[in-house]
Amino acid sequence: MNLKIISWNVRGLNGKEKWLKVRNFLRSWRADIVCLQETKLEWVTRGLVRSIWSCPFIDWLYLGSEGASGGILLLWDTRVVEKIEEAVGHFSISCRFKNVSDHFEWAFTGTYGPNLNRARQFLWEGLAGLISWWNLPWYLGGDFNVIRFPSERLGAGRFTRCMNNFSDFISLHGLMDNPLEGGLFTWSNSTSASRIDRFLFSPALVDHFSHFSQKRLPRVLSDHFPILLESGNHRRGRIPFRFENMWLKAEGFLDKGKFWWENYHFQGTPSFILAKKLTTLISDLKKWNETDFGNITVKKQQLWKEEMLEKASLRADLEKAALLEEISWRQKSKVLFLKEGDSNTRFFHRMANSNRRSNCIENLMINGALSSSQDRIADHNEQFYLNLYSKRQEQHPFPNVLDFPRISRDNMD
Repeated sequence: MNLKIISWNVRGLNGKEKWLKVRNFLRSWRADIVCLQETKLEWVTRGLVRSIWSCPFIDWLYLGSEGASGGILLLWDTRVVEKIEEAVGHFSISCRFKNVSDHFEWAFTGTYGPNLNRARQFLWEGLAGLISWWNLPWYLGGDFNVIRFPSERLGAGRFTRCMNNFSDFISLHGLMDNPLEGGLFTWSNSTSASRIDRFLFSPALVDHFSHFSQKRLPRVLSDHFPILLESGNHRRGRIPFRFENMWLKAEGFLDKGKFWWENYHFQGTPSFILAKKLTTLISDLKKWNETDFGNITVKKQQLWKEEMLEKASLRADLEKAALLEEISWRQKSKVLFLKEGDSNTRFFHRMANSNRRSNCIENLMINGALSSSQDRIADHNEQFYLNLYSKRQEQHPFPNVLDFPRISRDNMD
């Protein structure tokens, strides 16, 4: 049996237009079980369920939102699994399922984790009690709102208590956390990214399903990527060669291919020579793709990460420059009752300009006439102070009449 489960934070299911878009994506993904988080719906009706999943054989369970926050909706195809029991918590909904084909029983929990550490501890305790109560192989998936390692968040540099608590919960119950295929993060915006959505499962499920893969699907309608968990007995054969059209955009690719082709030399019939040259060309293309061209997805992720880091660096430089500008304008404004660093640049700028207006001489009486010419005012002020502080010859009264006694040279010491 093959089982496909989708987990997706949809950021709201309000509006018929979004229902139609979600319906189209669910139809293309062909999942057996779908868990949607952050529905922002207090009530879920049959009509809404029919609007977002076209499968006629459907059943569902939901956790209503608190106002416009939270909400979980779990949908499943009744031709694949049958619900035996259900449980609804504060941050999760759980179903005890039985496979229709082989009657294998297992449990699934969909969660939308809280942001507060104290509330997270309540979530871990509730899930632990459910595991102990049902005592079945278990799938756990959803938006946990927490990461396990610093590498799962862009820019994170150290472990935190909530990371350690999450890893302790996984280790305590022996859950498996498969690597994510198709990308590093499951949520991102213009400045940050993290892996807060994932699937966990019990080792006992490995005895029933020989293959597990956790994949990130393309992001649509939300800032969260949908996550697909596939479980089953997949047998992968030899992957056939496929020519990639993007190779044609690589610099010098056509010249390299022509050089290879012209330097292949074989003996035999024309059809044999053509077949051997094609086989050799395919081998060279595979080697070139691995060693020179590289994995374009990995390159894209690396460039994207470098871009995020560069943006963060530029933002830090901009904030520093803004603070220096504020310090400069504060000094010019002579305002001391406001401190630096509180985004008061605009106020300091106005005060400095006000001081400049107070220090400006708009009109001045020059030689009995009122003048507003700044050049004449500047020249007059300059000449005034030159005359004031220049050394001039002055007539002293009675220069030869008054005789003042003087200190003799002998008494100078």
